[in-house]
Amino acid sequence: MKSLRVAKVLNNNVIIARHPEHGEVVVIGKGIGFNRKSGDSILLDAIEKMFILTDQMEQEQYKQLVPQIDEQLIEVIGEIISYISRKTQSELNEHIHIALTDHLAFAIKRAEQDIAFHNPFLYETKEIYPLEFELAEYAIDLIHKKLGVDLGEDEIGFVALHINSAITNRHISEVRGHAQLIADLVAIIEQELQISISRNSLDYSRLLTHLRFAIERVRRGECIGEIERLDALLQQEYPSLYILATRLTEAMEQRLHKPVFHAEVSYLTMHLHRIVASQTS
Repeated sequence: MKSLRVAKVLNNNVIIARHPEHGEVVVIGKGIGFNRKSGDSILLDAIEKMFILTDQMEQEQYKQLVPQIDEQLIEVIGEIISYISRKTQSELNEHIHIALTDHLAFAIKRAEQDIAFHNPFLYETKEIYPLEFELAEYAIDLIHKKLGVDLGEDEIGFVALHINSAITNRHISEVRGHAQLIADLVAIIEQELQISISRNSLDYSRLLTHLRFAIERVRRGECIGEIERLDALLQQEYPSLYILATRLTEAMEQRLHKPVFHAEVSYLTMHLHRIVASQTS
């Protein structure tokens, strides 16, 4: 039967061990280091809710992080990650152990010092990533219950982005960048049209959904069919909206560093027209 051999105990919830297949690994699990010492053998089948960091760089970063983090927080984060994995039925990118631990430790420190940190794209995150937002609500609520620290709704948005990063295997900077881009595109639309779109409205939900999928299409290099006759009609009937749609796609190109197919202008123009029509009705 396969087993781990303990190389070093970092604390009650984290050990460094020799794995029969992966060599030296960092193992994270509730109580896994309790009463253990170097040389001890642990049967793999006997361990529940265990996470193994196999990437060498991830291991080194986590080893440096652990001494700075409260043991109880590491335990709670283990519960959070187990919950996310169960709910999404997916194998999360192992970097979430470092990214989420580091982020939440810093967030708790700020909260204890009464330093507020505003999330500039909270509404966008909630609308674009509803599942991740729901999972993040669970995480923040569990921290409140177990550690007595209320991190607030702004942090739910930040944690949701970390969860999306782990699920999609995209770096957090890319996930955050897309949320920021959508918020900036909405700001351009409101400024140019001189309107304020209610964040609780169906118009806002539809707009964010459209922008999210447009950005995903650009990211994947996915081409949507050209609609030449409709494009010419839209350009003639709604010239100012067509120009605005063109400006939005240019902003997407600049930020994503990828080409945007021209058909996106037509679809955006139609969406902008629907928003204008609902604002004036």
